[in-house]
Amino acid sequence: MNSKIVIALAASAAVVVAGCAAMQGPTDPALEAKAVEMMKVSFKEKGQAKLDRLNQDETQAQCSIYTGRELPKDVAEKIERVNMATIKWPADGKLVGDWKQGEKIAQEGRGFQYSDDPKGPSGANCYACHQLTRQEISYGTIGPSLYNFAKIRGFTDETGRYAWGKVFNSEAYNACSNMPRFGHNGILTEQQIRDVVALLVDPASPVNQ
Repeated sequence: MNSKIVIALAASAAVVVAGCAAMQGPTDPALEAKAVEMMKVSFKEKGQAKLDRLNQDETQAQCSIYTGRELPKDVAEKIERVNMATIKWPADGKLVGDWKQGEKIAQEGRGFQYSDDPKGPSGANCYACHQLTRQEISYGTIGPSLYNFAKIRGFTDETGRYAWGKVFNSEAYNACSNMPRFGHNGILTEQQIRDVVALLVDPASPVNQ
């Protein structure tokens, strides 16, 4: 092979490797600041979609640092501990609502978009990431199947409490989870969370049939 071609290929490979290493390495604060600034310039506020959505809280910032890399155990434990402390349990102690309403919430994807009514209720869009019932054949697979959620785990108070906590703030159980923090970020109301929990744990729910 021509020596010039060999040198060119080697140089290209070095660039690719260096780029991958940079992606896997520590975040450069200066570059990160520039990236954030570029995003803020690129986006425009419209309706209820404001630029403050680009601001990261401590958990999001930590997860961004380790994107594409293994999350250290101590960092993961801290993220889960901090988020567990934010979970608000129902004042009346009632965890389970109406599974039929929960199914509607799981199917509903509207809410918090610029075109949505900010006064209207938001959905959880659960089927975008999870299988829940046999009847619904259109579902995503980013998250695990939730079919037979309580049938597998047991129809217990502990299962209901876990479901509530997970829906309220998924980061409390799985650091850097892709699942939205529905309660923590005010996406769902307390009653809506009750209804989604009912969908997951009620023996009569199609999830457990």
